[in-house]
Amino acid sequence: MNYQKLDAALAMALNNNAQTQQTQGLDVFINTESVLEPAATTVLENLGINDVNSGKDMFTAKLSPTAISQLSEQPWVKYLKLSQNLRLVSNKLGSRKLGV
Repeated sequence: MNYQKLDAALAMALNNNAQTQQTQGLDVFINTESVLEPAATTVLENLGINDVNSGKDMFTAKLSPTAISQLSEQPWVKYLKLSQNLRLVSNKLGSRKLGV
């Protein structure tokens, strides 16, 4: 695995819970070269990624640690980043009102 292509959150997730992620997978962003060769397109499509064309360079997928390791070794992959759930931040203004 090429850890230089993984963001810190993805590397930690892979190291912490590898056994449970093997069955469930991790949601990741895959950043690639802008122009993909047919072999690269085939690899992405085999991983279940839809709408792979040479104009796109960012893809999302739910991948196993094995698939992440294989992708990190590909020269056309720039980096892999863990997708994280976002939560709403409640903005408690109380009785204060914003003026214009």
